[in-house]
Amino acid sequence: MRAVEEWQGRTDDTAIPARVKLRVFEKYNGVCYLSGVKIRPGDKWEIEHVQALCNGGEHRESNMAPALVAAHKGKTAADRSEKAKNDRVRKRHLGIKKPRTITCWRKFNGDVVRASRAR
Repeated sequence: MRAVEEWQGRTDDTAIPARVKLRVFEKYNGVCYLSGVKIRPGDKWEIEHVQALCNGGEHRESNMAPALVAAHKGKTAADRSEKAKNDRVRKRHLGIKKPRTITCWRKFNGDVVRASRAR
């Protein structure tokens, strides 16, 4: 049983208190959980959500880990890519299509062609 109650943000934008950052850092023994490199004084590091908020993760202490900035940027890009793919697959499953961006164009003979909205 924990001596201190687990911290949980009221919203996803709630700032993480310094005491929570310290507990998370100590829980991982000062090691970046993405690269496995020991975080040394002067290294730039951040608190990272293990399961990204955009992919259903919670803004709580148990879902946080220390990560070096370079490794964190790479994981964030991968998380956003995963979210975008999930959205595309879901929209396709539901039959939601992207609207056409080209609405009219000219043929070589000069005739104007207008695109129909229904596909």
